[in-house]
Amino acid sequence: MNPATLQARVVVDELVRNGVRHVVLCPGSRNAPLSFALHQAEQRGLLTLHVRIDERTAGFLALGLAKRGTPAVVTCTSGTAVANLHPAVVEAELTHVPLVALTADRPVELYRTGASQTINQHDILGIRTLHMPEAADEPTTRSLICRAMATDGPSHINIPFRPPLTPDDDAWPTSDRTPWTATDRTTAIETRPSDLPAKTLVLLGDDHPGRVREAARLGWPVIAEPTAPGGLRHGSLLLNAGLPEHLEPEAVLVVGRVTLSRGQQALLKNTAVVHAVGDQAEWADTQFTATRASTWLPEPQAVDQDWAQAWQSAVKDVSAAVDGLLDAEPWPTGLHVARELTHTIPGGSMLFVGSSNPIRDVDFAGERRDDLEVHANRGAAGIDGSVSTAIGLATTHEGPAYALMGDLTFLHDLNGLITDRRPDLTIVVLNDDGGGIFSLLEQGAPEHDKSFERIFGTPHGADLAALCAGHRIRHSIVDGKEEFRSALAPPEGIQVVEVRSKRDELRSLHQRLKSTVSTVFSR
Repeated sequence: MNPATLQARVVVDELVRNGVRHVVLCPGSRNAPLSFALHQAEQRGLLTLHVRIDERTAGFLALGLAKRGTPAVVTCTSGTAVANLHPAVVEAELTHVPLVALTADRPVELYRTGASQTINQHDILGIRTLHMPEAADEPTTRSLICRAMATDGPSHINIPFRPPLTPDDDAWPTSDRTPWTATDRTTAIETRPSDLPAKTLVLLGDDHPGRVREAARLGWPVIAEPTAPGGLRHGSLLLNAGLPEHLEPEAVLVVGRVTLSRGQQALLKNTAVVHAVGDQAEWADTQFTATRASTWLPEPQAVDQDWAQAWQSAVKDVSAAVDGLLDAEPWPTGLHVARELTHTIPGGSMLFVGSSNPIRDVDFAGERRDDLEVHANRGAAGIDGSVSTAIGLATTHEGPAYALMGDLTFLHDLNGLITDRRPDLTIVVLNDDGGGIFSLLEQGAPEHDKSFERIFGTPHGADLAALCAGHRIRHSIVDGKEEFRSALAPPEGIQVVEVRSKRDELRSLHQRLKSTVSTVFSR
């Protein structure tokens, strides 16, 4: 057996022994030994292989496959193929997702010689690279794979291969299913007695799932971003509108990354005591106001129950006011779609929400349901790779799967629809023909009207139905609320449900929304 084939088979076998069950493969020349080994492993029933032609979408597909905590691998050839994995690895790094980038390389002596598809791949993905020795023996290879798999978050394994790159037999290294070196990837959740006051408000963002679940049960009122469990419906709207005095906290506990709301940031800036919980030296504190940071959760010594009940009552009043406003507004807006989607989809569903307006629409108007599993790429909060991430999540989900995203987010990852495996997934696209999020920011103010559409609105006029037809994906356009609800019936395969809306009234709608919340406390 030639050295490249032997090493590739050992690498794949050890990945399987470390729990890898899904691998995304991008075809190439230098990674041919890995490709043959992965196909052989698939034929033996050891893993599921996904083949993609675009490394960027492949990286995000692997991200989605790994988001629930089971490592998934994406592998590609050398050169710029590796660089295209960078966006997905960035997201995985910021959200502690066990994504494994397995990249092929040229022998080191070819660096800086002008050899084809040869670049310096050392630390190219922004994380530490494990450089596998060329043709390393079996103990070395297996031990190093286990070391990479023990990483908290993503890892990069780079392997130089020397020809011959094709196999000359079909032997498999072992039938053992235990890792060469057993490791523990679990994150311990620790609580300690705390001196935080009884009027403490909890803000939950993206973090280790176990830690945010435990934080949601501490007993203080909770405002949770859509990807975190629990939380008060419309809590973010309350913060954005400005808290009335009787709801103001004496301290804020921040768990994970809270990034959606300017109201959150204003609260943190104006609260005297802020306790941030996160990984060592990586706690969230964009306002630089944290008075304490820890990796452990503070356990309440007291909770002001009257104050907590006041929060419950306030949220109930705000919910009624917001629902009344939306009921009076013409369908559809992003807020309408988010509300109907989160209300209608069946229990046990997975929902992936794209960045920009959709995640904020769900935050502002969506139902808070314990029987839904909500995901989003909130690490770097980019719009890239959303279709592929949703497909990855749907692939490993046992139940109905949905995604909500804007038109630019959908178009940005259109290549994600080129797939050899199609899980049951409904992708809802709110199409307002451009960048609606900018309508709500400073650049969307009336004084910038002359330049807005050209450099921020960016209308594209794309025909989503034709694009879906080109990818052989079922597509429908829905006009009314009842039609939308009917379109959410779980499909066979992937379907795209397009809802068309306009951006011209978006800014004024959100101003009315803020005013409606403020009015609740001025009656």
